[in-house]
Amino acid sequence: MSLTLVKVALADAPSATDLLAQANAAFDQRSSAQAMDEAISYYRQCLPMLPPQSQSFVLDRLSQCCYELTTFSPGNTANDKKLFAQGKDYGLRSLRLNPAFARLENENFAGAVSHITDPAALLWTANNWGALFGYNLLQGMTDVGKVKALYERGIKIDEGYWGGSFHNALGAMLITLPSFLGGDPDQGKAHLKRAIALAPDYLENRVVYAQYWGFTYDLFGKVNGIRDLSLIQREFQFVISAPIGDWPFWNAEAKKEAKALLQKSQEISGT
Repeated sequence: MSLTLVKVALADAPSATDLLAQANAAFDQRSSAQAMDEAISYYRQCLPMLPPQSQSFVLDRLSQCCYELTTFSPGNTANDKKLFAQGKDYGLRSLRLNPAFARLENENFAGAVSHITDPAALLWTANNWGALFGYNLLQGMTDVGKVKALYERGIKIDEGYWGGSFHNALGAMLITLPSFLGGDPDQGKAHLKRAIALAPDYLENRVVYAQYWGFTYDLFGKVNGIRDLSLIQREFQFVISAPIGDWPFWNAEAKKEAKALLQKSQEISGT
């Protein structure tokens, strides 16, 4: 290729600003797997064009999109595992942009996390990492304290972030974990109720409350019964009939989950 053609090609190549604008537009319309894939593609393209100190927003968005893309699958697939692993990696890369975290991560993870002030990096790293526990329970038992530290730090710096998601995620974890791994059902329930109090219109909070307090779970985190059928019925019916509101992606997902879990409760209870 001639030098002139190279210059023309470079002039026509999209800039980081253009790619970021396209990524954000796709992100705002991510009601389909195709739109989510587009957002991820654009974010990935613009990432290496940014200086390291400006990459955190894009890494956080990539971590979030990897996690959210799994909602379009039937669940527990090999591709889901791949996406969760990628989302965890993007999140950790964002956290490592903090020099203190990068220095302390391997020797004192909780201490490293104490230096983080980016709630998005904390939440989506933890969500992806925690989702991987279902694919490797032994590794999950090793890493659960690190994920818990991420959620606890998030509560400390911005408990209302993403509709109180730090509380609902930590609450679900504490309810399902056995006591020898730090589980505490009553404390978990308090976190779930706090999430609803912080963001009552973020319907995922109500789904998580009914899902994790309404059902009971075995040591492997599998549903094995019902603790509070009236809670399940009340919260899921509320979610199903509620407006989409200001959280279109996650409130639509909450409605889908509520219908499936309500059906599951009817199958278990025989009602």
